[in-house]
Amino acid sequence: MVKEELGRTLVVLGVVLIAAGLLFLFGDRLPMKLGRLPGDIVWKGERGSFYFPITTCLLVSAVVSLVLWVLSRR
Repeated sequence: MVKEELGRTLVVLGVVLIAAGLLFLFGDRLPMKLGRLPGDIVWKGERGSFYFPITTCLLVSAVVSLVLWVLSRR
């Protein structure tokens, strides 16, 4: 039973890593750039700049929460 759970976990981890790799490879071609969404805070001053991707954080949090919820229902 332990081997079966470990196998499934490794398969899911592999799928997540492949999806992340594809996002890195083809992320520039997406219509909305992750990290540059409307609502992300950018402030540029004379001596530096401040960037806080609040909309991106909310979107990633919602997607991760949805995936974990779906996986926990199995």
